[in-house]
Amino acid sequence: MTTLQGYDAIIVGGGHNGLVAAAYLGKAGKKVLLLERLDAVGGAAVSAQAFEGVEAWLSRYSYLVSLLPQRIIDDLGLDITLVRRRYASYTPDPADPSRGLLVDNDDAEATAASFARIGAPADEHELFELFYEHCRRLTEVLWPTMTEPLPTRSEAKRMVLDAGGASEWKAMIETPIGDVIRHLHTDLVRGVLLTDALIGTFARADDEELQQNICFLYHLIGGGTGDWDVPVGGMGAVSSELARAARDAGAEITTNADVTAIDPGGTVRYLVDGAEHEASAHWILANVAPATLATLVAAGTTVSSGREQLAAGEPSAGVFEARPFAAGLKPNHSREGAQVKVNLLLTRLPRLLDDSVRPEAAFGGTFHIHETFTQLDDAYLAAAGGSIPSPLPCEIYCHSLADPTILSPELREAGVQTLTVFGLHVPSRLVDASNNDEMRARLQDAVLASLNSVLAEPIEDVLLKDAAGRPCIETKTTLDIEQAIGMPGGNIFHGGLDWPFLEDDAPVATPAERWGVATQHPRVVLCGSGARRGGAVSGIGGHNAAMAVLESE
Repeated sequence: MTTLQGYDAIIVGGGHNGLVAAAYLGKAGKKVLLLERLDAVGGAAVSAQAFEGVEAWLSRYSYLVSLLPQRIIDDLGLDITLVRRRYASYTPDPADPSRGLLVDNDDAEATAASFARIGAPADEHELFELFYEHCRRLTEVLWPTMTEPLPTRSEAKRMVLDAGGASEWKAMIETPIGDVIRHLHTDLVRGVLLTDALIGTFARADDEELQQNICFLYHLIGGGTGDWDVPVGGMGAVSSELARAARDAGAEITTNADVTAIDPGGTVRYLVDGAEHEASAHWILANVAPATLATLVAAGTTVSSGREQLAAGEPSAGVFEARPFAAGLKPNHSREGAQVKVNLLLTRLPRLLDDSVRPEAAFGGTFHIHETFTQLDDAYLAAAGGSIPSPLPCEIYCHSLADPTILSPELREAGVQTLTVFGLHVPSRLVDASNNDEMRARLQDAVLASLNSVLAEPIEDVLLKDAAGRPCIETKTTLDIEQAIGMPGGNIFHGGLDWPFLEDDAPVATPAERWGVATQHPRVVLCGSGARRGGAVSGIGGHNAAMAVLESE
């Protein structure tokens, strides 16, 4: 066994948050080793040439950027470009798909006319705009705190109240988000609002647990405005820049390094090409899900009461259940993922049943399908009962409209376009190792059926073919995501999201606790999406872990 010593920090996991932490610590003069299981860094924030012989680089898993603070971009000198989309969303009316709601960020009059076209009351557009204006009273106050030590609930509330946001705090933080969404009149418009509370979260609008509220807040807090942007060059361009910054700062990055155990005293064991290695450091930063960290720690320590050590990396089937020996693992860390991801390449954009809207406009923002308030709740109930929702609620994005550089010049000239579909309310409990192939096919069919229900031509007719003549369509279940990039239960947030503040009685004795990255082990901190204020492509988890380490020195 090869043993490496003398590191200040070892980072387990080379996703974007791990790269952020490595860059910050390296710039501070720390000796850093980053270990990544796959053959390239980036984790979920990668671009891939998914189809044989087709030069298109798709953002295979994560696909948009909202929460990456300008502070991190500036601190690390990142050369990345984010493109703002003109259109916020398009939503066909499921009762009459020949009409739909187009929200145009640059044309309020056209948006108002679109509200009228779907039969919304005269004041619905004004209420819609007012809803987001009120949301910003809270998000603009809380956004700057995301890269600072955590405020307490009382401190956060006082900041919002001082900014005149008393009603906003109550509506978004203290009561189910469904209550305020119902202030709008139209089922379709209510659904447009509700989707931000459900992306990656299996919940209902009125759940008292308020996971949907936390998800809603994270979808609107980015930059204080909630704008979701397309990274030029795809997600891989973001991770590539972060890797460059980390290497330039002196961090040592080792890929194909499969971490098998973590001793919380400061030792990490891992395999490279079958050979065993061991490295030690004062700090271990876990850029893996908390549940995965618990398994790795269990493998690296002697478990009391005669329990056997478990092999690291054990996959879960269906609902991810917290291991009974995983002391310190919070129930929120074991929440399942709830989506299916489908990537497609098209010869051109398909025609819509709504011929009043150009496909370039409809697909230029977030294309909502079967996502009225009622349909979303019906879909939840169907999935909770063990069935694939029918129709399946879907969100669709066409990245190539905003960033044609992800296509080769030949594909651009031919008019090829990408589509990314995110199907909601598909909890991992529906999928296990025995039915994954069958469920993948059924979910893909459900996605295509939802899409075809609002098109004037079958989407299959405009699918590009790869070099072998196969349609360019790729579907990832929650189990596929877990096995590919190590997210337990396929949860894109590494577990349930937490409020971006501490409860008033939470411990704040250590920097790790104040920054929201603490584990039960003093020398091990979370630096990924499972940290408080983690989730999405933000780098915040990595930034805050690095700040906690540096503050502890």
